[in-house]
Amino acid sequence: MTPGLNLDPVVRHLYVHVPFCPSICPYCDFHVLTRRAGVVEQYLAKLAEEAAQLADAYDVDLDTVYVGGGTPSFLRDAEITELARTVQRHLGWGRLENTLEINPGTVSASRATLWHDLGFDRASVGVQSLDDATLKFLGRTHDSEQARKAIETLLSRDFRVSGDLITAVPGQPLDADIHGLVSLGVGHVSAYTLTIEPGTEFARRGVTVHEDDERAGFERTEELLTSHSFTRYEISNYALPGQDSRHNLAYWQGRTYLGLGPGAAGHYPADREGILTVRRTNPHLHDWLAGERGEAVPVDATEYVTDALFMGLRLRSGIDLADLSRRSGVNVLERYGAVIARNVKRGLLVLDGLNLRATPGGWWVLNRVVTEFMEAE
Repeated sequence: MTPGLNLDPVVRHLYVHVPFCPSICPYCDFHVLTRRAGVVEQYLAKLAEEAAQLADAYDVDLDTVYVGGGTPSFLRDAEITELARTVQRHLGWGRLENTLEINPGTVSASRATLWHDLGFDRASVGVQSLDDATLKFLGRTHDSEQARKAIETLLSRDFRVSGDLITAVPGQPLDADIHGLVSLGVGHVSAYTLTIEPGTEFARRGVTVHEDDERAGFERTEELLTSHSFTRYEISNYALPGQDSRHNLAYWQGRTYLGLGPGAAGHYPADREGILTVRRTNPHLHDWLAGERGEAVPVDATEYVTDALFMGLRLRSGIDLADLSRRSGVNVLERYGAVIARNVKRGLLVLDGLNLRATPGGWWVLNRVVTEFMEAE
């Protein structure tokens, strides 16, 4: 098999990073900053320049666009309009799905109409909780009533709506949060455990998350959402039929995608023999505005396989090892057969023909399982 022979040379997915937020949440370690005079204008001008460069460098035919942050909906109406028009002019627009990340406090009926008219059809709403005390602890700038009204407004404007939820927060009424999201009519829920990252405000305060609370939230979220007909199609993501995030599926399935904007990550087709793809993360805003580019990390066949295993085993559907072998040029079952067999015996993986997937117990220790694949290279 020839490495990369069956990789799609056309890039079908685009991530756009908007780094601006109204305030910085105490748990956040993403590249975000509050806006300053003139900086958004500089950002938009540079974004157009980079979009043109990407269009010249790659064969682009987009299925999905995801505008994330930061808080993209924090951009003023003229600014988000300019961003959308820039992307559409240089790179096109997703034929299957176009997502905008939204803070509930930025939603109004007129703004939702504008976003939809610009071509966004899916809204990822940073609800995090529907409990005011929990929202205050998390440093969120919206309250529960704003979150409810935001979802209702977006649904009334024909958006597919996903609600983000943080679990394992001290004192959080998790059951009420989940029942509240479901009753509002969202078709998708992304549920992430509160993680204390070094350098964040929570880390400086000494906030901790106990593993028992993490696991309890992990399990209770699945129990409640599946009882409401949601399918857990990925470790942290649940959807009603037809509501899966098509953009995020591209990440989990090892597809290539463009990264546009400061701090944006991309997974690009390669043009060097022996290299399948290239991963690059753009520098933060100041260096990005100055024209610096992030370090390019070449991905060879072996790295491509271990990356694909790590991402693909997050999916309930797992990985088609025959397809992965065709894409990478590596006989995956032959090279990693011992690791697979060992973890099947432990009850952490299931091998059904050439489909490999993680069990619920395997999901809980997935980093450890994938480390075994990496050590077997």
